[in-house]
Amino acid sequence: MALLNIGADNRDDAFYRYKMPKMITKIEGRGNGIKTNIVNMVDIAKALARPASYTTKYFGCELGAQSKFDEKTGTSLVNGSHETAKLAGLLENFIKKYVQCYGCGNPETEILITKSQMIQLKCAACGFVSDVDMRDKLTTFILKNPPETKKGSKDKKVLRRAEKERLKEGEAADEEQKKLKKEVKKKGSSSKDGTTKASSTKKKANGSDEDRLSPAHSQVDEKEEADEDDGDVQWQTDTSLEAARQRIQEQLSAATADMVMLSTDESEKKTKSANKVSPKGSPRREEPPKVENGNSCSHKNLVDELKANLQKSITGKQLQSILGSLPGSAQDKITALFEALFDGVEKGFAKEVTKKKNFLAAAVAEDEVSQLLLLRGIEAFCGKSSSTVTKEVALVLKTLYDVDVLEEEYIVQWYQEGLKGGNKDSQIWKNAKPFIEWLESAESESEEE
Repeated sequence: MALLNIGADNRDDAFYRYKMPKMITKIEGRGNGIKTNIVNMVDIAKALARPASYTTKYFGCELGAQSKFDEKTGTSLVNGSHETAKLAGLLENFIKKYVQCYGCGNPETEILITKSQMIQLKCAACGFVSDVDMRDKLTTFILKNPPETKKGSKDKKVLRRAEKERLKEGEAADEEQKKLKKEVKKKGSSSKDGTTKASSTKKKANGSDEDRLSPAHSQVDEKEEADEDDGDVQWQTDTSLEAARQRIQEQLSAATADMVMLSTDESEKKTKSANKVSPKGSPRREEPPKVENGNSCSHKNLVDELKANLQKSITGKQLQSILGSLPGSAQDKITALFEALFDGVEKGFAKEVTKKKNFLAAAVAEDEVSQLLLLRGIEAFCGKSSSTVTKEVALVLKTLYDVDVLEEEYIVQWYQEGLKGGNKDSQIWKNAKPFIEWLESAESESEEE
């Protein structure tokens, strides 16, 4: 289906993101019963975020003909034979009057009806409230058939959180069932295969190289049984430190595995000391990493290694496992990831964030607390970059908020902690302030509704 830019002024803009389908009409009937059927009126109305009955009624008012929209079948009919170009021109007039913001021209508006029975358009992009000309014939139809009210953004966030909690509870219940099944099977197999286990322990005591390199027979059986029992479960890569240890032991020989375990134990101590959790459950506020001398070398190594992996066109799950295997604290990893993704970006910082949002979503998918770590990584990156990058902080925050990578409570918490930290005059907080105020005002409006 061919798509057009919404609004005649944006017809030649190749990068305009608001699209609608091209109008398709069909002449039906003969003589006095001839009618024009707008075949895809439902799709056009969805793209404009307006009821299809509004556009159909507007055609009838402007053409001086009877019009009807059937809600059940989605059929839009206008009496008489009318050319597609003429109806498309009337649709452009409808968009200018009842869809586009009178201030910025953005079609992301919502129809409001005041107490004094006046129709207004509220823009979600710039916040401008436009007054519709009440002399138009369609206004009386809109007052009699007001649009359905949309649920607030805060309600959507609450529903998403409830869904996340429900999924976590389901996963915990599934794990408990798996453990119970494994315990029952182990008890049954221990009584039958007592002799085989005794012989296998003797072989392990001899310490042959073949036994060290190959995985234990009981582990293979357990894995096969788990795969047979849990065929409906969707497995994901475990990026925890224990899982990384297990993979290292399976892939390497016993001697090299011991050497690798020493390095992972050291990195575990560093991560525990770096990630001390506060009583509220959020990680201790750390200043953005200011690397000097030896620390700069380790930070640079993290960035270089992440850049090398990102050039291999990896997926989000692969990125999670890579971050889990790297040394250093969680804050260091996310800060290095953000720098690896956007190093050298000047103009168009927000557009680059939109392109690479999947990697950022994968980085914060494991834990909601990691959203604060990502925000501090943005803060550290802006602190190192030029003023051109810092100017787009609000756009970057809004982009990540719209795609559900960041939630409003963590954004506001990060902003308040930054102001309390003594950096009130920093350009980052000044540029982020309008977006924070918009978040708080949107929250208060949804509470009032």
